[in-house]
Amino acid sequence: MSKKQRWLTHPWLSVLLAITWLLLQHSLSVFHLLSGVLIGLIVPRLLKDFLPDPRRLNMRAAVRLGGVVLWDIVVSNITVARLVLGPMSRPQPAWVPVPLTLTNPTAIALLATIITTTPGTVSCTIDEERHEILVHALNCDDPAQMAADIKARYEAPLLAIFEAVEPTAAAIQGDRA
Repeated sequence: MSKKQRWLTHPWLSVLLAITWLLLQHSLSVFHLLSGVLIGLIVPRLLKDFLPDPRRLNMRAAVRLGGVVLWDIVVSNITVARLVLGPMSRPQPAWVPVPLTLTNPTAIALLATIITTTPGTVSCTIDEERHEILVHALNCDDPAQMAADIKARYEAPLLAIFEAVEPTAAAIQGDRA
């Protein structure tokens, strides 16, 4: 293992930490630049035993998923605001079991985070025996359709990102059965 690989165990995390540090400081002074570089180098090195092994991720799919999630958060905020503040609102809460195709623990945790981050839904538990995630929705007319939407909008891209497999529509349809 070369020195470069040893110090940059998680290069994307290093870059993200350095950029986050600079954004928090609101400064590009030499001191803050050096501090950001040091944080970006040292923190991943200290946490390397707790982080999964770095590997190549499908960045195109990750950027696409990021756009979808941001869009869904904005739309869901508006929808939830209308539902809660509407004069005749009658939400139909529901528990939605979503069968998982994902096997990567990081991808499953990210799916649960995405679901919880989107207003109106909360991922409540990951059932490892049934290999599904249980989601509570503030308003859901059709739980099966909501599960299919979660699989298509979030799980399929996560499969492409973490498991380097482009899931086919037939594979997604097969999971619903």
